[in-house]
Amino acid sequence: MKVDNNLKEKYDTQYGEDLEEWRILGGRGKANNIIDISSELDFKTVIDIGSGDGSVLYWLDKKGFCDHIKSVEISESGIAAIQSKGLKSIKEIKLFDGYEIPYSTDEFDLALCSHVIEHVEYPRRLIREIMRVSKYQIFEIPIDFSKYVDTQVEHFLSYGHINIYAPQTFRFLLKSEGLEVLSFKNLLYEKAVYQHIYREQKWYKKIKMYISTALRRHIKFLGNRRPNVTIVLTKKTGRSLQIMNQ
Repeated sequence: MKVDNNLKEKYDTQYGEDLEEWRILGGRGKANNIIDISSELDFKTVIDIGSGDGSVLYWLDKKGFCDHIKSVEISESGIAAIQSKGLKSIKEIKLFDGYEIPYSTDEFDLALCSHVIEHVEYPRRLIREIMRVSKYQIFEIPIDFSKYVDTQVEHFLSYGHINIYAPQTFRFLLKSEGLEVLSFKNLLYEKAVYQHIYREQKWYKKIKMYISTALRRHIKFLGNRRPNVTIVLTKKTGRSLQIMNQ
């Protein structure tokens, strides 16, 4: 099984210099989330699945997250972008087909999969491979679900988001594949990310955004009800998908 050729062609040329500043900005928050949720783990080897242009790896390297990280990525332009950053903690970068991870079973203490599953045609297939090569896993996805999501198909497809989740449905996916959910957090973007998103909007839209995010940041119920992302720490249990066995 491989990534659809049309998708592969899109991602092969996805990562250029035009959006590098934006990706680095977004990568900081994603890296901070990973560091925070993994603070109680003891790990020496890490694999990053679908590293993109390495924006998350850039911040993990800068913050001394782990000195032995390997990466797999489907995009040749992404691999070139990672290599150009000269990250000392990245020991190896491999091109892969989007599903078959070219490493041994249980080779890594921890696998990272940040903002990837929403792009994958067969998410269960990739999750099973991530489980195979790692003991612990960290997944982060954007929360795109709303009651209006079916009216925004073109919008989400323009970002390559072909899977839409709520926090609960994503945890269901992970649990149904036999992963134990150890911890999860529903989070908002960093303030700098909001400022970048709304930088060209009219003043009244900016004010609406500031009020909305301030309320969601300070009132926990609202933040949990309308998060921007969810991050989940899981552990392999040895179980797999089992149905009709009651």
